[in-house]
Amino acid sequence: MKNDIKHIYSLFKNSSGISIDTRSVGQNNLFFALKGDNFNGNLFALKAIETGASFAIIDKKQEKQDDCLILVDDVLTCLQELAAYHRQQLDITIIGITGTNGKTTTKELINCVLSAKFNVLATKGNLNNHIGVPLTLLSISEKHEIGIIEMGANAIGEIEMLCNLAKPNLGLITNIGKAHLEGFGNFDGVIKAKSEMYEHMKSGSKKIFINQDNSLLLELASELDKISYGESSEATYSAKANVVEDEVSVLLNDNENETEIKTHLIGKYNFENVMCAIAIGQYFEVNFQSISKAISSYVPTNNRSQIVETATNRILLDAYNANPSSMNLSIHSFINQDSKEKYFFLGDMMELGQYSDAEHQNIVDLLVENNINNAVLIGNAFAKTNTPNHFNLFTNREEVIVWLKENPVSNGAILIKGSRSMKLEELVDSL
Repeated sequence: MKNDIKHIYSLFKNSSGISIDTRSVGQNNLFFALKGDNFNGNLFALKAIETGASFAIIDKKQEKQDDCLILVDDVLTCLQELAAYHRQQLDITIIGITGTNGKTTTKELINCVLSAKFNVLATKGNLNNHIGVPLTLLSISEKHEIGIIEMGANAIGEIEMLCNLAKPNLGLITNIGKAHLEGFGNFDGVIKAKSEMYEHMKSGSKKIFINQDNSLLLELASELDKISYGESSEATYSAKANVVEDEVSVLLNDNENETEIKTHLIGKYNFENVMCAIAIGQYFEVNFQSISKAISSYVPTNNRSQIVETATNRILLDAYNANPSSMNLSIHSFINQDSKEKYFFLGDMMELGQYSDAEHQNIVDLLVENNINNAVLIGNAFAKTNTPNHFNLFTNREEVIVWLKENPVSNGAILIKGSRSMKLEELVDSL
């Protein structure tokens, strides 16, 4: 059959890569006409070919026939099957990463460390879902020695599906916390969903990397072949966390000499992300000097734990995403920092469903318990909480920007934290 996966794979191997957007189609690309709530790639299949694509994979017949149109039952399923078939052809180590918080930072750190010795391909940005993972897999070629695949989920069964595509030899769960409760149902659902990574690692000669200091993960991984890291002396690779002037560093003994690896990451909660990358580097026998250089050179971007110095303030910008677990960690870490007057600009946490009211109230209560005076809470969920009179409540960031013109903040240390849809990074120019 012309549209079976082996035939499509031959088209892929002769192409210059995959495209799913006609605005970025390259010459000799294989175009996949994906559909979504607000778009239908089938409508642009012929345009993709006119733009330079060699073939277009479609799941709806076109009025105008073209030999370059390949009709399949479902384009997304075809993309996933193609990625799985490609993975089967690759003799390569795949590291699978999931978890509630820290996935992307950990992935980037591991990529920096392993790239010092190997040809590595890692998930770009946060392409970690049912579309992003196949695209990442299809970017891996014979020249690559290690693939690092980030896997995200907001419903039970998704990690299992992504593991079946990527078939990781090595896996890790960064942590398990409260996030996407609307999709998972409750915290038990989060545990079940994330531990699908561990279920996959039970078969064959697979190993997991695990935080020795995380009792929940240790319980879930009791039957697995483990390589551990953390502050505990029981860990395969152990070190101590040290936080100086807001930034976390790692103290470890190398040949009985204590060595400090400094980072540009804020908060002790980032220690486990750094330590994971160090452990994986040591496991793959990357020399210690290269590991240290890779870790100390990594600078977070994309609104993830970024330090922004303005003319009047020092801002910790962590506005890429937020959930109850990461919000708690960020607030506690910021409270414990030795700095000048602190200000908390916190935005709504999304996808919490029936737990939204309670979880946002918990954050308010945490601020009150720690005698926080300078709190600016932003969003409809925070607006429904019971807050002290001295807290400032706004329904959106535009209102905050107007307020800041009349109430400028200066000489302060500022935490900005909220879910992606809140776009709180837009507050920076006003601070």
